[in-house]
Order: sequence, then structure tokens, then C-alpha cells
Amino acid sequence: MEQKKYMNSYLAGACLGLLLLATIYITGRGLGASGAIKSFTVAAVETVAKPHTDNAKFYKEYTTEHPEGPLTNWLVFEVVGVLIGAFISGLISNRLGFKMEHGPKITGRTRAVTAMIGGALFSFGAQFGRGCTSGAALSGMAVLSTGGILTMMAIFGSAFAFAYFFRKLWI
Repeated sequence: MEQKKYMNSYLAGACLGLLLLATIYITGRGLGASGAIKSFTVAAVETVAKPHTDNAKFYKEYTTEHPEGPLTNWLVFEVVGVLIGAFISGLISNRLGFKMEHGPKITGRTRAVTAMIGGALFSFGAQFGRGCTSGAALSGMAVLSTGGILTMMAIFGSAFAFAYFFRKLWI
């Protein structure tokens, strides 16, 4: 079996740090993906139920910030660029494939269901926390924000604690 080649993790981390600094310098904000998901959600609801978005406080605040439309938010372009870049990277490095990995003690279906539940919980958490891990932790730590540092500690601490209970599904 051919060994898959990945970018050096130190080089990738340095590149991510430089990208984050450039983003903060150019836009005055850090990176984040949950804002793009919110833009897609607002655009979908606006298409289906325009009167609702005009009257609901949640949507009204967002459409006021982006009068030209929610999909013009630069975070939308960031996420679309990440998806295109990931596809191109996988294609170039011969790692493009669609498969679901799971441990020997669970089925692919269980893995898919638990991934969907985890993704939904993560989405709700990102909305309640006013940002995802990249926005709250990575960008917060880049500007030495106490909230960003605490967020990163909470993310890794809770992952470490939960891993103890869920590791039996993978081992």
C-alpha cells in the first residue's frame, strides 16, 4: 500500500498563522466558518419566508448588516474557498475519496448518526458561543484574548474528557 503524503504539520501551522495574521490585518477580523453557515441559513430562510426575515429580530439584525444580501459576506467566500482548496489538495495528492471510517465495534450507520448528532450539537454550541472554534479559539488566541484562550482550553479539555467515554467505539 502506498504511503499517503501530507504537508508537514509545523509548516501547515505556520502557514495558518500567517494567513490568520493577514486576515486580521486586511479585514480587521479573524477567520471563522460559523458566520458563513449563518449567511447560508439567512439566505435560505429569506428565499422561503421573506416576511419572516423582515420581522424576526435574529434575521433583521443580520440583513441590516448585509443590505446587499447575506451571501456577500466575506466569510461565505472564505468557506467556499476552503472547500474548493480541500478538493484540489485531495485531487493533487491522490487522496480524494469518499469513505466512512469507523471502529470495529460500530457500524457505518452508527458512525454516520453519531457524526450528525455531534455536528448538530457543535452547530448549536457555535451559535450560543457566538462563533466556532476557528473564530472563538484560533482568532481569539491570535489577539491574546482571554476568552479565546479559555475557549481553546475548554475545547481540548472537554474533548479529552469525552474521549475516555467514547474511545471504546474506536479501539
